[in-house]
Formats: sequence, C-alpha cells, structure tokens
Amino acid sequence: MVNRTRFDDSECPVARSVDAIGDWWSLLIVRDAFDGSRRFGEFQRSLGVAKNILTARLRALVAGGVLASVPASDGSAYREYVLTPKGEALFPVIVALRQWGERHFFSPGEPHSELVDRQQGRPLHALEVRSADGRRLGPDDTVVHKVPDQ
Repeated sequence: MVNRTRFDDSECPVARSVDAIGDWWSLLIVRDAFDGSRRFGEFQRSLGVAKNILTARLRALVAGGVLASVPASDGSAYREYVLTPKGEALFPVIVALRQWGERHFFSPGEPHSELVDRQQGRPLHALEVRSADGRRLGPDDTVVHKVPDQ
C-alpha cells in the first residue's frame, strides 16, 4: 500500500487544511453534520459510503478536532458526532463549495438543493472576498507572501 503524502507541517495554510479535510468523504460528512446528521447510521444512509471508510473518516475528523464524539442525546448507548467550533468554522468553506457548484455544475433551471436563510427563507448572497477596507478582491488583487527559506 502506498503511503499518503502528509502536509501537516507545510508552511501553506491550504495544504494543511487539505491534509485535515481534503478528501470528498470528509467534506460530505461535514456537510451532513451541518444538515443535522449526528449518528453513524445517518451519515451512512445519506452518503452510501462503505462502513469501514466512514469509520476511518469519522475517526480522522474526531482526531483532527473537527467533530467530537459525544454520548447520544437520547440517553442510549450510541455515540453521536457533533461539530466542534473548529468544525463549525468550516461553514464558509461548505457554502463556497455549494455556491461554486451551483454556478458551474448545473444547467440553468436544473433543480438542485438550496441553502436558504432560516429566518427569511431566501437564498444566501454570494460569498465575496474583501480587503480589510471592504474592497471586493479577485485573484489578481492578491499575492502570497511565502515563508523565507532558512
């Protein structure tokens, strides 16, 4: 078996983030957690993923501090998975992926799930990247300052 390349000591925040939650199953588990899934069986039914893969991804998300395994809310012997503050901080990432997917992978008028403001029942405004002074920024407006070689 080939060892997976790790980026947990990379100087790049994107690489470290992908190392923690970069595979599709992990992102879909986080999406389902935002949608209210809490139990192993709920994730398994929603995703149709093999149990061994789901077990491994849930363990990794718990180990990485994205999810916490807690006693079941109904007092049963089961465990539930809940988003931690670190996991909840992924909300803008999930929204950005959703909005990107809506723009690029659906034909006009093609039905798809929709994330709406619970209070107003309306779709969310498109996410924007803004400067510290409020200007809207695009890729050409930014530059990465790399860590100097040592």
